[in-house]
Amino acid sequence: MHVLVVEDDELSAEILENALREFGYEVTYAGNGREALELIRTGRYRLMVSDWEMPEMTGVELCRQIRERHTIGYVYVILLTSHGGTQKIVEGLSAGADDFVTKPFQPEELRVRLRAGERVLSLESRDLTIFALAKLAESRDPETGAHLERIREYCRIIAEQLSTRQEFRDRVDGEYVQLIRLTSPLHDIGKVGIPDRVLLKPGRLTEQEFEIMKRHTVIGGDTLDAAARAHGAAPFLRMARDIAWSHHERFDGSGYPRGLAGEAIPLCGRIVALADVYDALTTRRVYKPAYSHETARSIILDGNGTHFDPALVDIFLACEALFVEVQQRLSSGEPAAADDAAAPAITAG
Repeated sequence: MHVLVVEDDELSAEILENALREFGYEVTYAGNGREALELIRTGRYRLMVSDWEMPEMTGVELCRQIRERHTIGYVYVILLTSHGGTQKIVEGLSAGADDFVTKPFQPEELRVRLRAGERVLSLESRDLTIFALAKLAESRDPETGAHLERIREYCRIIAEQLSTRQEFRDRVDGEYVQLIRLTSPLHDIGKVGIPDRVLLKPGRLTEQEFEIMKRHTVIGGDTLDAAARAHGAAPFLRMARDIAWSHHERFDGSGYPRGLAGEAIPLCGRIVALADVYDALTTRRVYKPAYSHETARSIILDGNGTHFDPALVDIFLACEALFVEVQQRLSSGEPAAADDAAAPAITAG
């Protein structure tokens, strides 16, 4: 990542530049605030370390100018200052500074504060990326929007319950819950690569058409894998990739696209698999009515240990009332079938 260093003293600038390069950053130097503003306009710099006291334009004035401009992306600003006291901190924060480092600075402190800035910037990129990709998937199917909302809530419920179980505490925490809630709507992103004649067919698919439909797992997984490789510091892309690849795998190894079984299937994929099937069962599709919760529950129990991870089926049974609440709150208003006790098991799309 590039860091823009704004410092009018050449010796101080050289010390800063050497420290930042040692930490692995690429560094560009600006000798004053006006020069820095021109560089910010290029959109290349998201991290900036600026001295407070400079001729022509102070670091505080520079912050204010940056915040008043419509920049391409958020610029995280760290001010270097010898000033202390609440009044100066309030002045800097009011101008738009994000953090402060006292001069003379300690290199390790600066490194930690820059890493904090990177985390803030990555959250902005993450949320924008997920929103854009989810809207892309939704654009291919007008019924997808509510489906994605329900899926994310079902996955959140399951993950929150898992985080309370001792056997999952080392894998599922609050961050995991948040990640799967954010990324689960991308499970079918690969459907953007499926021809309309198959994706939007108003009826059951033929065997050949279903083989084409199954490719959405590979298309989505491969696309997100390429993005994850290009941005190694983005765990949300790795989870989204794993979900896209594995949400149609089955616990007994009979799923697709790779025939993975048991623990070889990523946990996030196993969670989405159950949520996706439950939603497919309890909502109306062109080839079936909306089945009741009781029927969906029965089908999931039938798939215990074959389609679904037994541990996740236990979680589902423990919190099924929450599933019903989400289904009712976010449903499209389609009634369940009056008598669906004999409804067949289905595979989610």
